[in-house]
Amino acid sequence: MAERVHPADSPPQSGQFSGNFSSGEFPRKPAPPPATYVIQVPKDQIYRVPPPENAHRLQLLSRKKASRSSSCRRCFCYFLAAIVILVVLAVISGGVLYLVFRPEHPNYSVEGFSVSGINLTSTSPISPKFDVTVRSRNGNGRIGIYYEKGSAVDVFYGDVDLCNGVLPVFYQPANNVTVVRTALSGTRIQLTKGVRKGMRDEVSKKTVPFKLRIKAPVRIKVGSVKTWTLTVKINCDVTVDKLTAPSRIVSRTCSHKVKLW
Repeated sequence: MAERVHPADSPPQSGQFSGNFSSGEFPRKPAPPPATYVIQVPKDQIYRVPPPENAHRLQLLSRKKASRSSSCRRCFCYFLAAIVILVVLAVISGGVLYLVFRPEHPNYSVEGFSVSGINLTSTSPISPKFDVTVRSRNGNGRIGIYYEKGSAVDVFYGDVDLCNGVLPVFYQPANNVTVVRTALSGTRIQLTKGVRKGMRDEVSKKTVPFKLRIKAPVRIKVGSVKTWTLTVKINCDVTVDKLTAPSRIVSRTCSHKVKLW
């Protein structure tokens, strides 16, 4: 009988594997060809590089972004420089105007203060009347003052607002003294028992103190130029000898301040 010849085991073809799944053996990876190396790189260390057709576009976008950022910085610097220049010019202009015109604050004083309509023998509400004369002196040689509408004049006894009124509208030229008179009135002012008693005691001493408060919008004229509207606040403490007309001023002091805005 002829002897059988079994073919030798041939290596697995591509896509095939050898091994026994039932015995827990897994197929081995095919060995790399000779003279080659296998390098494994972790996924988080793979850097993406734009394809060659987008490289030029990436460069253009990077340049535009850098140019835009540089332009914004340049505009901001120009803006700051403009503000600094304006502030410096304003300071210089103000200094020049001060040296040329030598501005002075006007002086204010109370020249007349007549009281009527205050009855302290009754508990009924009072309707007081005041005639107030104010003297304004403008000692500036080249500066005029416009006293405009919207003023307010009040007379207080302690914290009680007794009457109110307004100043007349007028223009005070340079190196001028102007005396203005204004009539003030109050309606149905109820005085407390303590206020009435205090007034009676001060009438007996012939020293009745009042507070005069004036708030006036003004504009300054320098040469042919007028400023924006400023606010002058005048505070005067006036003491009279009685609460009937004519009353005499015993003492008076005035102060004022200017609000630029």
